Amino acid sequence: MDAVNIDDLRKVAKRRLPKAVYEYVAGGSYRELTVARNRADLDRLAFAPNNMVDVRQQNTATTMLGDPAAFPLALAPVGMVGLTWPDGELHAARAAEAAGVPFCLSGFSIASIEDVAAVRKTPFWSQLYMMQQMEVNEHLIARAAAAGCSALVMTLDVHVHSQRWADNRNGLTSPIRVTPGNVIDMMGHLPWIARMVTSKRWTFATMAKEHPQASNVLSLAAWVNANLFAGIDEGTIRWVRAQWPRKFVVKGILTVDDAKRARDLGADAIVVSNHGGRQLDGAPSTISVLPEIARSVGGEIEVLWDGGVLTGFDIVRAMGRGAHGCLSGRAWAYGLAAHGRKGVDRALALLRQELLDCMALTGTQDITKLAPGLVTTEPPL
Repeated sequence: MDAVNIDDLRKVAKRRLPKAVYEYVAGGSYRELTVARNRADLDRLAFAPNNMVDVRQQNTATTMLGDPAAFPLALAPVGMVGLTWPDGELHAARAAEAAGVPFCLSGFSIASIEDVAAVRKTPFWSQLYMMQQMEVNEHLIARAAAAGCSALVMTLDVHVHSQRWADNRNGLTSPIRVTPGNVIDMMGHLPWIARMVTSKRWTFATMAKEHPQASNVLSLAAWVNANLFAGIDEGTIRWVRAQWPRKFVVKGILTVDDAKRARDLGADAIVVSNHGGRQLDGAPSTISVLPEIARSVGGEIEVLWDGGVLTGFDIVRAMGRGAHGCLSGRAWAYGLAAHGRKGVDRALALLRQELLDCMALTGTQDITKLAPGLVTTEPPL
């Protein structure tokens, strides 16, 4: 494996996956303005290095939600990633555990909560999407608790499923639409088909147990899309907090007001997130709103951040703007699609090495003790 960065893994993933699957992982919603903003605003930040520092000894270790992290990155939940590689979530969960970083299972995963728990020796995090049936939500929470999950990550920004134009063109709609173009393209990816026939699951395994007619992915996908809960409010969050006995995270925060309300409603942490540009198109970049949010609540609850981690330098950028830790989805998903478990291992190794490089080049000994002003806006020419 000769990948020297995450983009190399992305290119391999693009070659190996059918177009519909690749564009699902890589794409965003509508015009993809939010995706572009996330990257552009990260790239506008600059480093103010301290070059008179001995960096022969470096520390990247921290904790995230009380769980140890070898470096401040968690594998973010990625829905249906098991379509890129058979049993993909299980490979990613093992890779995260081996690397010593947290793993969050998507609420719309191919592998179930119980599948992941069976291959882990340490706790993981579970994502919660709210459904209209409160008994379903209650059961999902109870299953996460029974699986030993150390944190519940309640995602706020999927009141409805956004329109992802590439998915619509490719037939990844609800219900799924099989087109002649899809069939022809998939037949051009016979190695992917050969791998996928070995998969243990072929549907959203966690959600399948909650749907009485979940005999196939088509009926389940239609049920999920029709039953997303658009009524999330403070009462909903308060109800989830009362159900869950461990660390509680609210994901999808973009304003100081929402951050403060999440804190007041009992959240142990928030994730400053715009869903990777896959929901509200035209939202601000997460790195642009992170500093104000971190200043407002960062002394009381953990402020986690996602929004396009593709290098270890991005981790330093976010930490320097106030994040306690980061989440990344596409980076590990590209690795998985490219090479399975080995690809996730490689993605994590690349990110950690780049983090170490950035720390050395900026005069940083400890990732939890960044010098004030280390990450700044680029000065005008």
